[in-house]
Amino acid sequence: MAKSLYICYFGVREPLVRTQVIAYLRELQTDGHEIHLLTFEPVALTDTGETEVREQLGEIKWHWLRYHRRPSAPATLYDVFNGARFVAKLLKRHRFEILHARIHVPMMMAAIARKLSPHKSKILFDIRGFFPEEYTDAGVWPANGLLYRTTKRVERWLMNEADAFVVLTERAREILFPESEASGADHRQRPVEVIPCCVDTERFEQAAKRDIGSGDRFVLAYVGSFGGWYLTDEMFEFFRVARLVDPSVFAMILTQRQPERAVVGLRACGYGDGDFLIKSVPPGEIAEYLGSAKAGISFIKNSYSKQASSPTKNAEYLASGLPLVANIGIGDVDELIATDGVGVLIERLDADGYRAGFEKLRGLGDIAERCRASARERFDLTTVGGERYRRMYRRLMGS
Repeated sequence: MAKSLYICYFGVREPLVRTQVIAYLRELQTDGHEIHLLTFEPVALTDTGETEVREQLGEIKWHWLRYHRRPSAPATLYDVFNGARFVAKLLKRHRFEILHARIHVPMMMAAIARKLSPHKSKILFDIRGFFPEEYTDAGVWPANGLLYRTTKRVERWLMNEADAFVVLTERAREILFPESEASGADHRQRPVEVIPCCVDTERFEQAAKRDIGSGDRFVLAYVGSFGGWYLTDEMFEFFRVARLVDPSVFAMILTQRQPERAVVGLRACGYGDGDFLIKSVPPGEIAEYLGSAKAGISFIKNSYSKQASSPTKNAEYLASGLPLVANIGIGDVDELIATDGVGVLIERLDADGYRAGFEKLRGLGDIAERCRASARERFDLTTVGGERYRRMYRRLMGS
């Protein structure tokens, strides 16, 4: 049994933290580990708010610091050193065996805190994505510019300091740790695990089907945000072409942000008010809405950094029995669709490519059970994500 501190550079109420942090921590608790969680909150919590969070977290021991947004780089540096100081204090008090750092900024806190502390915890670097490359691919930083080069130097130091690694995709493992595919360890015999974004597949399979007013029409679903890495214009164009091929198509978009943008986009694609549902849905209710759909769309900008991406929406779609409609080059999605036969890959992001993809989608027939089986095998929270994290902790503890 280990005592660990999970460091997360997000607020505890973020949907991502609920589904991709706390859910995994509860899985680790099943092995008897004592779990502490440090989050960074964008606004100060009231005493009542703190009490509610602690009650929801149960036996997970929660700590928090304020998150600082602006100016971007100085604010992040302040959070890094403030976080490292706080982690060092917690280390002195609790003597954690494992510091579990989710992405690069928390990893910096963990590495600095260990330097400051006489207690030398093991550090698990939960890499998640190619952080420096994401910023250059998105055009935020100039390619090979000063910020990129500096961050890469810091990243090399963090990789050297880590005692174990988690990545989201086999593609990321092949790039970072090719030697680990056979041995499960890097060239220094440090453990490496591939843990994709997982979901509670049983909950999605058993969710009651929500009536969305679509009747027996062909419902195309999209879950998530717009813009940034998400190919929003391409997604709407797919909706437009699908409706040209099959006028009965019904669009369902579940998003936490900019629902008005979805309304404008769908109307421009020829959808009337009775042809779509756009709704902001809590994470716990998404499964009920997806139960009414026939397929799920996942279009993400194809770039070098996205080889490390494991979209949570893909796991949600499959667990709901929905085939995927995805563009090529994102994480392990190409291999997933080709091997498991659970959707269609759009190779050309134009009208002809969308038409061919939608016609192929309609020709797949009823493959709901095949999709659910794929989700259980690849993305189940307990048997895949939870088990691999438990295995990683056991390896770090030498048992």
